[in-house]
Amino acid sequence: MSYLLLVAFLLAAPTHALTTRQSITGLTTSQIDSYTPYTYYASAGYCTAAQTLAWDCGTNCQANSDFLPVASGGNGDSVQYWYVGYAPSLDTVIVAHQGTNPSVILPLVIDADFFLTPLDSSLFPGISSDIEVHNGFMNAQASTATEVLAAVQTTMSKYGTTTVTVVGHSLGAAISLLDSVYLPLHLPSGTSFQTITYGLPRVGNQAFANYVDANLHLTHINNKEDPIPILPAMFLGYVHPAGEVHIEDSGEWAACPGQDNPSTQCIVGDVPTILQGNVSDHDGPYNGIEMGC
Repeated sequence: MSYLLLVAFLLAAPTHALTTRQSITGLTTSQIDSYTPYTYYASAGYCTAAQTLAWDCGTNCQANSDFLPVASGGNGDSVQYWYVGYAPSLDTVIVAHQGTNPSVILPLVIDADFFLTPLDSSLFPGISSDIEVHNGFMNAQASTATEVLAAVQTTMSKYGTTTVTVVGHSLGAAISLLDSVYLPLHLPSGTSFQTITYGLPRVGNQAFANYVDANLHLTHINNKEDPIPILPAMFLGYVHPAGEVHIEDSGEWAACPGQDNPSTQCIVGDVPTILQGNVSDHDGPYNGIEMGC
């Protein structure tokens, strides 16, 4: 990335007109606590494939001790770790992907070698070519897509559930969001889906965000001044879907309606440029939970 482009990237405020569409509301304690099982599942995504397949990964696994793993994969290097299994207490398939630390994901979201590109029609049949996503995230998702799909199908059949929940943090959040577009195209029409992510970077363009809003049930949770969720920049054509929950410095969790809500109670307003960000907020805490294995 050239110096001038980097400076523009660092300093540019959002460039398209944004307005707060609805009132911002605070989550209750019980609503915040309802995310805790999913937070631990996302954190367990950082554990090795062997650990998650045995469901022996310390606090992350102990917090959801009834989980029944079905499959896992990845090598934690060229392919992010992932795992799939059944959560009896939630009656859902869980799909989780490994995230990464800010020093690794920052190059992915600021490097000019990465760009918006249409989804692979072989994996995403029928999806409009107007829908474009970050090519690095697309390639990461594609590397495990068919294995994850097979594991989800096995889990649904084995445990008789019709609900799938996809979780992830950081890079894992981006992969999980793409999985959440991919999986419904290949699973029975009666399947219910929800996606819960943490520290989600922007993944695609306006058409992608609109598709997510129309077809997915997404909650993306951002912690304080974490800069990763404001990247890649909007002036490069990236847009966040709706569904943001922003953890404020006070500890309040604010539900921020609309796409890239500009309120200072939400991530775009609170962290207008990367210079106002704090990378130490990326891993949490999310209601007391730090991401990692």
